[in-house]
Amino acid sequence: MCSIVGLQGNFEGNDIIKMLKVSKSRGPDESGVWLDEIHVNIDLDEFDDSNNYSIAFGHNLLSIYDSDDRVSKTQPVSNDNLVLTFNGELYNFHTIRNLLKKVGVTAEVTSDSEALLYLIDSYNKGDLLKAIQMATRLIDGDYAFAVYDGENLALVRDPLGVKPLFYSSKDGNFGFASSKISLKEVGFDDINTLKPEHILFNGEDISPAQHLYEKVKEGDVAKIEKMLKLSVVKRIEGLREVGVIFSGGVDSSYLALLLKEISENVPLKIKLYAVGVEQSKDVEAAIYASKFLNLDLEICEVTEELIRDALPHVVKAIGDDNLMKVGVGLTTYFATELVAKDGIKVAISGQGADELFGGYKRYLKSFVDGSLNWTLREDMSNMYHVNMERDDACSMLNSVELRLPFLDKTLVELVLNIPDNKKIVSMHDDMRKSILRKLAFEEGLDYEIAYRPKKAAQYGTGIDKILRKKIIRDTDISQYLD
Repeated sequence: MCSIVGLQGNFEGNDIIKMLKVSKSRGPDESGVWLDEIHVNIDLDEFDDSNNYSIAFGHNLLSIYDSDDRVSKTQPVSNDNLVLTFNGELYNFHTIRNLLKKVGVTAEVTSDSEALLYLIDSYNKGDLLKAIQMATRLIDGDYAFAVYDGENLALVRDPLGVKPLFYSSKDGNFGFASSKISLKEVGFDDINTLKPEHILFNGEDISPAQHLYEKVKEGDVAKIEKMLKLSVVKRIEGLREVGVIFSGGVDSSYLALLLKEISENVPLKIKLYAVGVEQSKDVEAAIYASKFLNLDLEICEVTEELIRDALPHVVKAIGDDNLMKVGVGLTTYFATELVAKDGIKVAISGQGADELFGGYKRYLKSFVDGSLNWTLREDMSNMYHVNMERDDACSMLNSVELRLPFLDKTLVELVLNIPDNKKIVSMHDDMRKSILRKLAFEEGLDYEIAYRPKKAAQYGTGIDKILRKKIIRDTDISQYLD
């Protein structure tokens, strides 16, 4: 994952540098800019350009891949009149690269950003929008990117909105960025979020003919296990080590179990990371589950002092002082802080399982009144700004990329079309997520882990209790939004 930024209008080159500086934690390894020409591996503290420009891109790199055939490359990248800056991962990178060779692309393609650039270019016959639409039908990944052809500027976001992309206009200038903070740094205040699967083309918001979560067809329960395994495999390909944000519940434990199975055939180091106050429900469950899985576990023991120290950073990053969002954000922040200290750059998270399989208690009411399928689809369509932007902001404070196997587009489309009564079996189903629990149990988790009752992160960790009973009594956390 990285930080991408851009401006269009009339501005100084140093404005792009300002945007990159405040988002450096998203990509601490290298930085690059396109200001009439591309400059890579620049020192943001030393680079100075007070010239005026009409359009520019910037990029901070979080380097994850470094092998003979795939690298994380400093951007922006260009070819002829096309310039692109990209944040995310293409899980079918090798497939796309092979396709490019077949259609006659002779350039050496070693990074995701280059693969996407040349794919768009191969379809571009003078219609950039159509070329982007054709290219995005072929790529499988989590991404946000901007591309410019000398005349047209397009912003694009992945089907579920796993990667963030914000934009704004003010005083004749237009800006975009991976974080709101970058836009605020150069004076933008009315900030919008690009919706999943949408393309912002020269300022016009273009939606897909049909969103992923709107597709209705018969789903095959027997395919879920295979699809989830494939989703996990795609997200760890090329990695030597990975962290797991771990609560000891069915979602994170099932993912850890699948990772362990994968590690028996490929060299992959797995470590679990749990967060909670001493003897909290999540910590106790994480210890039990880690012993069952025989995987290393590290625990962040949360205290009032720790929360007070982290609060300004987390509230500012998520741009919200809602206690529920802050509580979950703190959990992600503390866990990924441990991941980063171990030198690991990618962490697997179970985010999305509850919305996909019907995990929340409020879904019982929807099940009873026959609206569960509609409710799950509605929640999936809103996850990008309710959960994912929050988690992304908090993990990237620690330069850790979250990958979300439950939010693979093929898996999501499949599970959304599974009958409701496979997810919640009756109005008295206090466990919910029945089909996922059954699969996890059959795959090898013991009953206590597979059927552990759902506990929201902010409650299971004990963070919410500290926030409400101690911190907000003497602290107005809205001050950290300024």
